[in-house]
Amino acid sequence: MALNLRQKQTECIIRMLNLNQPVNATGTANDEVYKILIYDRFCQNILSPLIHVKDLRKHGVTLYFLIDKDRKQVHDVPAVYFVQPTQSNIQRIVSDASKSLYDIFHINFSSSIPRPLLEDLASGTLSSDSIHRINKVHDQYLEFVTLEENLFSLAQKNCYVQLNDPSAGDKEIEEIIDKIVSGLFCVLGTLAVVPIIRCPRGGPAEMVAAALDQRLRDHLLSKNNLFNEGGNMVTSFQRPVLCIFDRNFELSVGIQHDFRYRPLVHDVLGLRLNRLSVQGEKGGMKSFELDSSDPFWVANSSLEFPEVAVEIETQLNKYKKDVEEVNRRTGGNPEVDFNAPDLIGNTKHLMNAVNSLPELTERKQNIDKHTNIATVLLGEIKERSLDSFAKKENDMMDRGSIEWGELLAVLKGKGTNMDKLRFAIMYLIASENMNPSEVESVEAALRELEVDTSAFQYVKKIKSLNVSLASASSASRSNIVDWAEKLYGQSISAVTAGVKNLLSNDRQLALSRAVEALMEGKPNPEIESYIAFDPRAPKSGSGAGGSHLKGPFKEAIVFMIGGGNYVEYGSLQELAQHQQPTKHVIYGTTEILTGNELVEQLAVLGKKMGLGISNVASSSN
Repeated sequence: MALNLRQKQTECIIRMLNLNQPVNATGTANDEVYKILIYDRFCQNILSPLIHVKDLRKHGVTLYFLIDKDRKQVHDVPAVYFVQPTQSNIQRIVSDASKSLYDIFHINFSSSIPRPLLEDLASGTLSSDSIHRINKVHDQYLEFVTLEENLFSLAQKNCYVQLNDPSAGDKEIEEIIDKIVSGLFCVLGTLAVVPIIRCPRGGPAEMVAAALDQRLRDHLLSKNNLFNEGGNMVTSFQRPVLCIFDRNFELSVGIQHDFRYRPLVHDVLGLRLNRLSVQGEKGGMKSFELDSSDPFWVANSSLEFPEVAVEIETQLNKYKKDVEEVNRRTGGNPEVDFNAPDLIGNTKHLMNAVNSLPELTERKQNIDKHTNIATVLLGEIKERSLDSFAKKENDMMDRGSIEWGELLAVLKGKGTNMDKLRFAIMYLIASENMNPSEVESVEAALRELEVDTSAFQYVKKIKSLNVSLASASSASRSNIVDWAEKLYGQSISAVTAGVKNLLSNDRQLALSRAVEALMEGKPNPEIESYIAFDPRAPKSGSGAGGSHLKGPFKEAIVFMIGGGNYVEYGSLQELAQHQQPTKHVIYGTTEILTGNELVEQLAVLGKKMGLGISNVASSSN
C-alpha cells in the first residue's frame, strides 16, 4: 500500500478533533460534541494546509483561538488543546485550568512530552485544584507540516546555519540533531513504518541517521509502540528506504533559478503553507490556495512557465466552448409546438445545464486564479529576466564554465541584486577551474552594486577547500582537514562529503541519481560507501552490508537536512513516475527555502567567519 502522509496525518487530526474517539464511515464521531480548539502558532501551521474552517465545523469545532491570546470563560463546553510541549504552553494550560475557562481539557501535544514538563503540568493543576478538569493527555506525534501527499517539512528554521556555524559547540549540535530526529520519528510514527535507513558517510546526515536508528530501537522495545501493526516479519521490499542527505550534498539546487511553475511561484511569489498573495487585476491583494484540490495546479505545476501559459489559454478556450454549448442547447426555439416531443428534449438539456453550472463556475474561478498568478509572474520574469538567469545557470552547470563577457553582462543587466548574487554563486559552484582574477572581478562587480558579498565569499571558501581536498595527496589531506575543522567547526565532514557533487556538472540532480541507485539496490560506485541501518535488526547487523538492506525498494522517503526546495521535490516525483513499475517517493526537509533564503543563511555564515561586507545590506530591490 502506497504511503500517503497527507491522508494519515489528516486522519490523526480528525480523530483528535473528535476527542480521540474512533470516527465512523462519514469521518465524524458517533456522538457529536461541540467544542473549542486552542492551538499555538506551530500547530496552526500543521493544521492550515490540511483542515479548513468548514472541516472544523463538520467536527463540532465552534470556536478556535491561539493559546497566547486572552480568552473569555465558556461554560459547558470541552476544549481541545493542540500545542507543542513547551514550558510556556504548559504554564498557559495550567493558568487556563485554574481560571476554569472550560469545563474539560483534552490536551494533545504535537510530539512526545518530556517527563519534567508532564510533572509541571500535574503539579500546576494539582496546586490550583483544577486537575479534575484535565480529561486526558495525548502524545500525537504530528510535529511536521504536510504540504502535499508526498511533501512535508519539519518547519525548523535556520538549520543550515546552526549545523554549519563554526562557533557551535557539541551540545548545540546535539540539540539540533535531536530536534530533527524527533520530527522524523513523528513522520514515521504517523506512517507506522520502520524503514531501512541509508545515508552518505559523515556530517549531519550520518548523525541524524544513527540517532534515529537508536530512537526507533528504543521505541520498538516497548509493547505499545507506534509500529505494532507492521509486525516484525515484514520483508524488505514491503518496507520503505529512508534516504537522509544534507544541503551540502548538492548546494547548487537550493540557489539556482528555475523556470518551472511550482518553483517559480515559490521563489518569486513566496508560496507558503500552500497559500500566496498577489496583486489583483483591479488593485488590492488577492489570496490564493494552491494544493491538491486545485486540478490545474496538480496537472501543470511541474511544467515550464511558457507551457503553463499555453495551458491556461487552452483551458479558457475549452471553457468558452462549453459555455456556448450550454447556451446553444438551452436557447429554445420559438417555433416549437408546446406539446411537441422537442419540449422533453429541451427540458432535459435545461436540467443538464443547471447541473453543469457549479462545475463551470468552479472552472472559471480556477482559470481566473491561474491567469492572475501567471500575469504577475510574467511581469516579474520580464522585469528581472528570470528566463535568462535560469537558462544561463543551466548552461553553466552543463559546460562547467561561462564566457567572461557573458558573466559580466548578466551582472550589469536586469534583475535584482539578489538575483545577481545567486548567479555569481552559481558561477563559483559550476566553474571547474576557478580563475582567481576572474573571481576577484566578479566580487568587485558585486561590491559596485552594493551587494553584501558574505555569501559569495563563504561559498568561495568552501569551494577552494573542496578543490584542495579533491587534489590533495592523502598525507597532506589530513592537514587540510585539521585546519578546516578549526575553521568550520562541525560542518567540515558535511562539506567534504559533498565534494564530488558540489563540483559535478551532470544536470540530472545528484540527489535523484543517488535515490534511484538506492531504490534499485544494484551495485553502484556512487552509493558504495553509504551507511545502512536497520532498526529492526540486531545492533551488530546495523550499519553493515546485509543483503536485505540493499533493496530493491518500491517506496522511499527522502529527507534533506538544512533546507529543501520544490526543484528537488519535482525531480524526485518525476523519477518515481518514470520507473517501471511506478515507484513512490516522499520528499521531506527541515524547512522549504527559496534561493534568496538559502543565500541569506550562507551570508550569516560568511559574517560569522568574518567574510564579506558587513555594513552593506543585501539589497533585493
